[in-house]
Amino acid sequence: MDSQKERKKKEDAWFHDNEKKLLTKLRNEREARMKEKIQESDRKHREELKKAHWMCCPKCGQPMVEKDHKGVLVDVCTFCEGVFFDRGELEDLLDKEIEARRSFFFDLLGLS
Repeated sequence: MDSQKERKKKEDAWFHDNEKKLLTKLRNEREARMKEKIQESDRKHREELKKAHWMCCPKCGQPMVEKDHKGVLVDVCTFCEGVFFDRGELEDLLDKEIEARRSFFFDLLGLS
């Protein structure tokens, strides 16, 4: 009788351990799927925002045009005439000599 109880106890422990492992595995898989869905949703949302705001002036929201001005690309608003630099463009300008920088801004503002 005791051996049957021991066997039943071992059997129950084995099932308990295996169910625990299975539940942990399923939980981890579900969390991974949820994380993947959230990342995909975030990616789609960023793409939609980019599409909605692409080449729009951050100040007034009007369309902007990209102009090559003395080898540096700048974005210029068609309405408020604001000038905006993308990443790296300002550094490109600052790498130029002082006279080249000065003439860049004078020409950009129409002061030359």
